[in-house]
Formats: sequence, C-alpha cells, structure tokens
Amino acid sequence: MDILHPHRHRSIVEVPQDRPEMLGIIERNIITMVDLRREEERRKSVQDKAADALTAFSGSMIFVYLHIIWFGVWVAINVGWLPIKPFDPFPFGLLTLVVSLEAIFLSTFVLISQNRSGEVADKRADLDLQIDLLAEHKITHLIAIVAAIADRVGVDTASIAELSQLERDVAPKQLLDEIQSRAEQRKKK
Repeated sequence: MDILHPHRHRSIVEVPQDRPEMLGIIERNIITMVDLRREEERRKSVQDKAADALTAFSGSMIFVYLHIIWFGVWVAINVGWLPIKPFDPFPFGLLTLVVSLEAIFLSTFVLISQNRSGEVADKRADLDLQIDLLAEHKITHLIAIVAAIADRVGVDTASIAELSQLERDVAPKQLLDEIQSRAEQRKKK
C-alpha cells in the first residue's frame, strides 16, 4: 500500500518487478522521514509555532491584499476622499510608525523561523554526511573485495590506474582541509 496515497494499492515509486524488496526499503525510509518531521514539529515551542504561523501568513498573498486594502483605506480617509474625519494627515506619520513597528516584528519572526529551519537543516546535513561517509566506506571495502576476487581468478587489475586509490577510505578531515586550502588560494588570485 502506498503511504503517500493510502487509497491507492500501488506505490508511486517505480520499483522493478524483479526487486520487490526495494519497495519495502523505500517505504521504510519515507515513513522514517515523515516521522522525523512530525517529531520536529511536535518539539516546537508555542513561541516557535506562533513565529512560524506569522511568518507563513506574512509571506502569503492574503497578507499583501490586506495591506493594499488597509493602506488604501488609510490614505483615502486621511486625504479626505471618504466622509470620515482624517486622523493622520499627510505625510501620514502614524501610518509610518505603525508600518515601521510591523516591519520590526515581522523581520524578527522571520529570523526566528529561519534560525530554527537552519538548525533542522544542519541536523539533516550532518545525517547526510554520516550516511555518505558510511556509504563511501562500504564501497571502498567492496572495491577491495572485488579486486581481491579479480586477483584470485586471474584478472589483470594492473591496468586500472586508480584502483589503489579507490581501495583506500577517504579521510574527511584531509579532504576538507584540501578544499579550504584551494578556496584560499583562489581568493588570493
């Protein structure tokens, strides 16, 4: 059964008919990701939920339309176009104050949401890195095993120039240092 669309009885992910075990792995991973996101959502404080809600609302077209109406009515009243006594004559000092305060609070809510999103993104990036390093380690060992099997059955691997490099694990710290060094060299040019 498809976890994203329970009313369907087939998965939206195409899996070769000769590899049905892959479907279970894919669905398990999807369920895990959904569960992790729900857990992150559950852990949010009331303040974080409020900041997210306000950020989402302020980033919507409804917010824009409401502000167009609000500013339009405010200006219409205060320039005398409507039969209501003006309370904030041109250059609309009160409107400027209100909009400035709104901007301060909205930017704060956006920053709160971005900070938390950044923390979640950092956690996901750390997980991605760990999985990538584990996969690289496993692949390195598989290459060494295949090379050993090739030697055992008499396949000449000497023509594969980079085989000795492929059989060695990547040292993440050395790789990061090399990337940093090259980035600094490019800045100097």
